Amino acid sequence: MSNSSIGELEVIAISDVQHVKIHGRTTAGRSPLNLFWTGSAVEFNVRGAEFWVEIESSYDLLEPWISIVINGVPVSRQMLIRGRAWICVFRGMNPNAVKNVRIIKDVQAMSVDPGHSLQFHAVKAEGTFLPVEEKALKIEFIGDSITSGEGAIGAKTEEDWIPMWFSALHNYTFMTAEALDAAYHVISQSGWGVLSSWDNNPNGNIPEYYGQVCGLLKGERNEQLGALEPYEFSSWQPDIIVVNLGSNDDGAFQSPAWTDPITGQVYKQRLNEDGTYHEEDLAKFERAVEQFLIKLRKNNPQAHIVWAYGMLGASLLPAIYRAVDTYHKQTRDPAVSILQLPNTTEETIGARTHPGERSHRRAADVLTEYIRRIL
Repeated sequence: MSNSSIGELEVIAISDVQHVKIHGRTTAGRSPLNLFWTGSAVEFNVRGAEFWVEIESSYDLLEPWISIVINGVPVSRQMLIRGRAWICVFRGMNPNAVKNVRIIKDVQAMSVDPGHSLQFHAVKAEGTFLPVEEKALKIEFIGDSITSGEGAIGAKTEEDWIPMWFSALHNYTFMTAEALDAAYHVISQSGWGVLSSWDNNPNGNIPEYYGQVCGLLKGERNEQLGALEPYEFSSWQPDIIVVNLGSNDDGAFQSPAWTDPITGQVYKQRLNEDGTYHEEDLAKFERAVEQFLIKLRKNNPQAHIVWAYGMLGASLLPAIYRAVDTYHKQTRDPAVSILQLPNTTEETIGARTHPGERSHRRAADVLTEYIRRIL
């Protein structure tokens, strides 16, 4: 036990806090506790007047951000500077009232910055920690920049690709989970797809890394933190899986070819002269969808899988329908379906020409109602 006392506040290592709920994929180690994915969080029920957390932030290019939610209401959002520091979550509150606190990673796992990490070391409080209830429903969201909340916060004129314009809260994932009183995990990465990233890089596909804690991260440090370890699926089985992928696969058809700098191999999802999708390349996308559904089902045998698509156009929707139909014929799996989400408009667009908060709200409303019907 690495406990000590600073004034009236008891300092407790995060690994020694009996009642702490961890949201999002992480490693078995808790000294310190690592949060990797967007929407990942630590949650406490604190009876006391004052509460602090000790956080360590690291980055080379892209800094972590966090949001703090108290009793279901967002009260704080902040950029974290490099290093290890104490952050006051609240003070001067009613010492007899129990406060539910969630500290949420507001940005995605940054695959382009191997130095990016967020760790929790300890807490200190004037009060006691109480159990956090388990939610009856669990949802896993899988997606790209939309699911990472890129552009969900900030003015429409913002075009800089920086962590400030990511939000885990102004986000259909958070909104849907709140509406359904569900626990949730997010697996997402800006620019990535089912088959390739928007620029035709075949390494930018989510399915390849789905079996790891956070395998899309790079560098020795992330390997040491355990990001590349196999994920223990039995530790958290979702009731619903929402896959929101395809926008960047569509972008690959519109983008120049990508050349592997090591092998020299060229990759390109092609268009025909009349602007339609090249049949052979479209078939590759459909097979990637089928194979991902097989992988999802293998690791999540009881989940209902919803392929939700359309917030930035729905050009690949017919191909997704064909892929899911082929999967159905091969497996007779009744618990896989498709949902078209509302497209983003000039009125609902956010920063970086991505869905804004209003677009996320519309999508969350549609998705929430659909999941209620499934349940």
